[in-house]
Amino acid sequence: MNSFVDQLLVLVFLMNFIVLGTSRINIAIKVVAMQGMALGLVPALLHQFTLHLGLISAGMIAVKGFIIPWLLGRAIQSVGIKREDQPFLGYVPIMLIGAVATAFAFSFAEQLPLAPQHKGLLFVPAAIATLMTGCLMLVSRKKAISQVTGYLIMENGIFIFGLLLTEAMPVMVEAGALLDLLVGIFVMGIIINQISKEFSSIDTSRLTTLKE
Repeated sequence: MNSFVDQLLVLVFLMNFIVLGTSRINIAIKVVAMQGMALGLVPALLHQFTLHLGLISAGMIAVKGFIIPWLLGRAIQSVGIKREDQPFLGYVPIMLIGAVATAFAFSFAEQLPLAPQHKGLLFVPAAIATLMTGCLMLVSRKKAISQVTGYLIMENGIFIFGLLLTEAMPVMVEAGALLDLLVGIFVMGIIINQISKEFSSIDTSRLTTLKE
């Protein structure tokens, strides 16, 4: 069972690179949705099944695998965009930075004073690498919708960290995190909609030209 969990975490690493390397926003959204669904399976595979773990898995899969991608899909249809044409950083450089960040995640995880049962696992490096991938998406993309996917990837990284403490964390903590995430996506959707109405573009770099 743990080997299957490791395979899912390796898949998370690969999905990070796919998101960094694609210019098609709908593909990035689908990949992030698949990443969320894969992580939603991990709690049920990692521990003995309980109602607590069932709620975590079901909530993760439903919200991040279906509801949020559906909302983002509607957003890109309403604003009529398909690609991230001119990111702040090119796709090859950002993937190279992502590779360096992933290597750093493994090196840094080895230096942390982890509990004995957590040493040698992929959870910590996967969490750090996913967090850094989300940060790279936020700083390298111009489109607001692409930055939302970066925010989702960062939340996936936080969730991976939380998997190490699944049995100790009450269900309300995870429910609150999912609620915060959902509210954040609604807010970003409103912002994207207003930007597209006022400026006929959702390129956030153009906001620097605003004047009174």
